[in-house]
Amino acid sequence: MLLPLLIALVGTPSPTTPTTSADPHSLANFEVVAPRHVALDLTLDFERHRMHGSAELTLDYRKPAAATVLDLDTRDLTVALVTDVADGHPYRFELGPEVEFLGRRLRIHLGTRRPARLRIAYDTAPDASALQWLGPAQTTSGKLPFLFSQSQAIHARSWIPLADSPGVRVTYDAVIRAPKGVSVVMSAERLSADEAKGVYRFKMPQSIPSYLIAIAAGEIAFKPIGARTGVYAEPAVLERAAYEFADMEKMLEAGERLVGPYRWERWDAIVLPPSFPYGGMENPRLTFATPTLLAGDRSLTNVMAHELAHSWSGNLVTNSTWGDIWLNEGFTTYLENRIDGELYGADFAQMYQLLSQRQLRATVERVMRERPKGSILALDLAGRDPDEGLALAYDKGSSFLYVLEQQFGRARFDAFLRDYFDQNAFGFTSSKSLVERLKRDLFKGDAALWQQLKVDEWIFGQGLPDNLVVPVSDRFAAVARVASDFVASGALEAVGSREGKPWATAEWLEFLGGLPRNVSRERLVALDQRSAVTQSGNSEILFAWLKVCVRNSYEPAYPALESFLTRQGRGKYLRPLYEALQENPTTRELAVKIYTKARPGYHPIAADAVDRIMKRGVDVAN
Repeated sequence: MLLPLLIALVGTPSPTTPTTSADPHSLANFEVVAPRHVALDLTLDFERHRMHGSAELTLDYRKPAAATVLDLDTRDLTVALVTDVADGHPYRFELGPEVEFLGRRLRIHLGTRRPARLRIAYDTAPDASALQWLGPAQTTSGKLPFLFSQSQAIHARSWIPLADSPGVRVTYDAVIRAPKGVSVVMSAERLSADEAKGVYRFKMPQSIPSYLIAIAAGEIAFKPIGARTGVYAEPAVLERAAYEFADMEKMLEAGERLVGPYRWERWDAIVLPPSFPYGGMENPRLTFATPTLLAGDRSLTNVMAHELAHSWSGNLVTNSTWGDIWLNEGFTTYLENRIDGELYGADFAQMYQLLSQRQLRATVERVMRERPKGSILALDLAGRDPDEGLALAYDKGSSFLYVLEQQFGRARFDAFLRDYFDQNAFGFTSSKSLVERLKRDLFKGDAALWQQLKVDEWIFGQGLPDNLVVPVSDRFAAVARVASDFVASGALEAVGSREGKPWATAEWLEFLGGLPRNVSRERLVALDQRSAVTQSGNSEILFAWLKVCVRNSYEPAYPALESFLTRQGRGKYLRPLYEALQENPTTRELAVKIYTKARPGYHPIAADAVDRIMKRGVDVAN
């Protein structure tokens, strides 16, 4: 009875017209008044798949005279009450109509009052887009349920009412109440843990954008790796994870040598259940990682270098809107490769740079065919899902930075990067501001050189400029010869080894990615029998092989394909494999069969992406 009474007090939610925000993916009026600190007090209800509690917002009045209302972003939240923390005064509020991609605006009427802090009492929905609730059967031990969040890009609003824009930074603290036995971690320092009462307290003193607020809860154990690093995981996974991520401390030290001090105190990681939809998520202090990285030979930990690099590009200096996501991901991909080179040598870094360029060319070709303007780095994403900006952000963005490095030399470019991160620390940037900084600090006003390097074409032009910096890799050249011999004659003697040593993951990816679209069944059978690719425990190699198998209707790999698609939910693997299944008329029924079985175990973000792929497949078939 309490909820209807409170709603009656403050006003029944009613439709409103969205305002124009400084961010096309936010309905908040943060240019007028914005949260600068969030204090969460939330209870985890695993039975109802809900969080309930409150968020206290400390407000920053940027234009006090205009701040008669506070507009915030929400998605599927049930808001019960909004009060002044100081005196309990209730504020009238209303929820606007549903806006595609954006959710509903929560408008709080401040009138002439200017509260320092507001408390918003609310519940999340069972299908909140940021949250995945797993039953005990979906965990490793089968003992306790599990919860994790994924707030990027604009999903934080589905579990916290706030200004959900990368252009708004907040500090936060939290009190999380969980069932007995369930351990809780967040992208923040854990101040205390009362396991008997199930009460956990956290504090994040550095300001971060909302998409970096993160939580995980379940049967979680911890093992230190270095002085500032460690790994969390389910107990049955912990030792494997600690072995796999043994280089975290070395990565951290390499990152500091490259771009300056690490400003987040600790860098820990948590290996989540297999349904986590990404390879990793750079939540500050606590990287979220997929178990598909646990290959057993530390061969896939370049993903960890990527998430660490975000501690500077993204977390420390953030794109102000999602149209400039390349400023996060392009810089991070470049820094990842540099860290890999520091730790594992130039050969390793060059091979992954070339793999990135292979992916870049394929993506540019596809995007130019489907949506040419989508091949621009600085995108206008108004009215579109912000995730659409990711297609070229990583590889085109990093390739542009290699053009600058080659021209100015590593020492000078590294100095530029250090200054860039230092001067923008805990702030924002945009393509426009980066252009101004490049012209002033790196090019020193040299307009002719600017034109020669085609900078505007890289950032604001469609497609791929013709001055791509292509490294030379003797190892990849040898792999190309092996692939050519295999395709021409079926020769297998040199497949999988180089000078008596097994191929690295990158060499396998180059070999499989370089095969022609059509490969005979005879060749595939012979390759599989010799190298047992279908049984590979390396998720990257298996994924590359399964793409070859699907497009060539290689049925012996279908059981492994079904197993792969049902035991993990990483979007990088799901989307291309379901697309390949839909493109091949002989595998469309198989796609439906597998997806019907697998979908309940996918995170909402992954399920939504595959839903669109499956719908396109139905449209094509009809």
